[in-house]
Amino acid sequence: MNSISKKIRLAVDIGGTFTDVALETPEGLFTAKTLTTKQKPEDGVLKGTRELMSKASIEPGDVRIIIYGTTLATNLLIERQGSPVSLITTQGFRDSIEMRNENRFEQYDINIDLPAPLVPRALRFTVPERIGAAGQILFPLEENSVKKLVPQLIEQEVQSVAVGFLHSYRNPIHEERTRDIILAEAPELEVTLSSEVAPEMREFERISTACANAYVQPLMSNHLRSMDRLLREDGFKCPLFLMLSGGGITTLETAVRFPVRLVESGPAGGAIFSSFIANSLGLSEVLSYDMGGTTAKICLIDEGQPQTSRTFEVAREYRFLKGSGIPLKIPVIQMVEIGAGGGSIAGVDSMNRISVGPESAGSEPGPVCYGLGGQNPTVTDADVILGRIDPNHFAGGSMQLDHSAAGKALDQSIGKRLNFQTDHSALGVSEIVDENMANAARVHAIESGKNIESRSLVAFGGAAPIHVSRLAEKLNIGRIVIPPGAGVGSALGFLQAPVAYEVIRSHYQQLDEIDVEETNRLIQLMRDEAYSVVNAGAEGEPTSETRTAYMRYMGQGHEVSVEIPVVFEETQLDDDSASELRVAFEKEYHRLYERIIPGLEVEILTWSLLVTTLRQDVKVNPEGLGTYEPKPLGKRTLMDAERGEFEEVSFYHRSSLNPGATIDGPAVIIENDTSTVVSKRFRAQVIRSDYIVMEAKKTV
Repeated sequence: MNSISKKIRLAVDIGGTFTDVALETPEGLFTAKTLTTKQKPEDGVLKGTRELMSKASIEPGDVRIIIYGTTLATNLLIERQGSPVSLITTQGFRDSIEMRNENRFEQYDINIDLPAPLVPRALRFTVPERIGAAGQILFPLEENSVKKLVPQLIEQEVQSVAVGFLHSYRNPIHEERTRDIILAEAPELEVTLSSEVAPEMREFERISTACANAYVQPLMSNHLRSMDRLLREDGFKCPLFLMLSGGGITTLETAVRFPVRLVESGPAGGAIFSSFIANSLGLSEVLSYDMGGTTAKICLIDEGQPQTSRTFEVAREYRFLKGSGIPLKIPVIQMVEIGAGGGSIAGVDSMNRISVGPESAGSEPGPVCYGLGGQNPTVTDADVILGRIDPNHFAGGSMQLDHSAAGKALDQSIGKRLNFQTDHSALGVSEIVDENMANAARVHAIESGKNIESRSLVAFGGAAPIHVSRLAEKLNIGRIVIPPGAGVGSALGFLQAPVAYEVIRSHYQQLDEIDVEETNRLIQLMRDEAYSVVNAGAEGEPTSETRTAYMRYMGQGHEVSVEIPVVFEETQLDDDSASELRVAFEKEYHRLYERIIPGLEVEILTWSLLVTTLRQDVKVNPEGLGTYEPKPLGKRTLMDAERGEFEEVSFYHRSSLNPGATIDGPAVIIENDTSTVVSKRFRAQVIRSDYIVMEAKKTV
C-alpha cells in the first residue's frame, strides 16, 4: 500500500485472539501479529512493537504518532467484568434504567427476560431535583442529599458513579454540581455525567450510556494510562491516539473521559480501511468483510463512505435480537458483527447439527492446533485440515500448528456423533461459518435497503482471505479485493483514519419558531469542543466541518438526518435559515419516502457537528497492465468445497508476485499474516500497489 504520509507512524489493534501491529515508514510498510495476552494486553503490544522496530531498523523515538484500538471496553461490557458502579438519578426514577422503554424484542415470548442493568438496584440512588423539558429549574438540587450518599458509595466499594438526571441534556447544572460535591468528598471516585457523555433526548438511552461509560472507565483509564506509560518507558516519545467507534481518532485524555466511545474501535478501523481501498480503486459499492480470530464484521461502503449511526447496541443476550442488549448513544460506524472467527468453537447441538460460535477459544487457550491447551475444535482447526493453512508457515513461520491434534479434536466433537470422516467434519464447520457470514451480510443489506450482488467484496483480517472465495460464491459476488497487509487490516485502517471528533446536542425547536441566536450559541459551543480535540492531534493539517440537523414532522417518532446546506458553512445562522432548512429536510424526506407532507410543522430535535482532518486517498489505476503467469512455489492439497474432495493445487508467495501476475484458481497465495484461497470459480490478478483482485470466471 502506498503511504499517505512520510511520517513514521505506528498502529496497534488488540483483538480477542491476535494483537496486530503496523508500522508505516517512508521505506515501506511493516506488519506483525502476536497472540493477545489477555491478563496483561500491554505485553502483547510491546512484543509486537519491539519486533517491528527491529525489523524496520527504527528507533522508538523516531515514531511521530501511535494510534491504538482495543476491544477491552467491549469485552468488559459483554462479560460483565467492569468496575462496581453506582447511579444517581432524579427522585422517582430509580428503576427507569431497569424498566427500559417497554419495547419487546421478542413479541410472543411470554417469559421474556430483559437484560439486567449494569447497575444493580442496591447501588441506584435518587436525590430531590428537577429540570424541566425546556431546561428550567423546577426544583433545585438538594445538595445535602448528595453529600449523604458519598459515605454509602465508599461503604459499597463503588469505584465509579454515573449521574443521570431528567432533562439534563438541556441544562446540566444539577449534574455538574453533583459531580463537584462527590469529588470534594471522595476525589478517588470516577464520575460520569450523562449530559457530557450523551447530551441527547431519550432518558433511558442517555442514562444507559452514562452507566456503561462509568462501568468501564476505571479499568479503561488504568489500561490506557498504563499503555501510554509503558510505551514511553520503551523509548516512544510521541503522543498516543485512540481509534473511535465513529471512525476518527482522538486524544488519550478524551478517550479516558469517554471510554464508551471505544467499544467498536477495532471494527471501525477495518471500515476505514475498506473506505480507503474503495476510494483508491474507484469502487462505488463495496462490502467490507473483516474476519479475525474471534468475530467477523460486515459493513456496507457507498461512494467511499461507510454507513454511520448515532446509536449502538452492545452485548445482545437474546438470540442476538435488536433490543436485547445495552443501548449506547455514541457515534458509530454501522456494521453487523457475529461470532464467526478463526477461533470460533465448533460442535454438534441437541438437534445433531454442526454449530459454530459465538463462543471463541481466543488466544488462551486458542484453537487445538496451537498446542496451547485448547480442547474444542475451531474454524482454524478445520482450515488446517482442509489444506487452507500450512501448519509449517502459520504467522510467518513463528508458530507450528499441530495438524494431527486438530483432526482428533474434530473427530471427537463432530465425527463420532455424526459418523463423519475428519475432512467432512472440517468441511461442515467451514460451510456453516461461511453460510452464517453470508446470511448476516444478506440481512444487513436488506435492513439497509441495499443491493449486495453488485458490490465488490474487500476482505481483510487473518481469516477473511481464507474464506472469501466461498463467501463470494454464496453471495453471488463477482469481484474480490485482497489488499496488501490484509492480515492486519484494522491496524492499517488506523493509519488511514483522520483525526476527528463529533459533538452531538439535543435542542428541541419548532422550525418556524427557531431561536437563531440561541442556536448560534449552541453551535459555537459545539465547534469549540470539537476543535479543541481535533487541533490537539491535527498538527496543522487542514480540517473540514460537517453539521447535521436531525429533523422530523411533528408527531413522528423517528428523525431524518439532514446535512445543513453549504449556505450555513459560516458560524452564524440568519433569518433565512428556517426556510433553507425546510427545503433541505423535504428534499431528504422525499428521497427516503418519495413524498412530503404539506402543511405539517417540522421540528428539530438534535444537532451534530463533526470536525475532521482531510484524508488524502492515493488513486490506483488497475487498467493498462500487462499480464504474466507466475511460477508456483510448489503443490499442496486443498479441499474443493463444492465437490467435497481434495485436489492438488499450486501455491505462491505473495511477496514474489509482481503487478500483472495472473493466477487461475484453484490456488493458494500465502503471506506472513494470512493466506488467500482462490477457488476454481475465480481468477486472481495482482494490480498496481500490490492489490490482489479476483474476478469470477465467465465459465467454470
